Amino acid sequence: MVSAWHAGEGQAVETRLLDAFRAAMAAGGEAGPVRSAGLSVVAGHSWRVTDLRVDWSDDPLAALSRLLEVWLPQRADYIDRALRPESSPGFGVPGDDR
Repeated sequence: MVSAWHAGEGQAVETRLLDAFRAAMAAGGEAGPVRSAGLSVVAGHSWRVTDLRVDWSDDPLAALSRLLEVWLPQRADYIDRALRPESSPGFGVPGDDR
């Protein structure tokens, strides 16, 4: 786990943690089947900037990885919107008329 963490230097904390999770599983992981995984990161603010969870999956780390791939490119926009809602761009969803 530690080697995986250090190998990811320069990457997002979330990516490094997921790599450490994968290394843990490759080293033996849990004794029984793993069905869920979660990733929560507090950084730079008093709230979680990332809070992802897979509650039931045959491959929860792969599912968590897919969620992270979708989330990371959007993370900064959501933080900006939380800090400056009046000047943040809309996300193009129904009900958001920015």
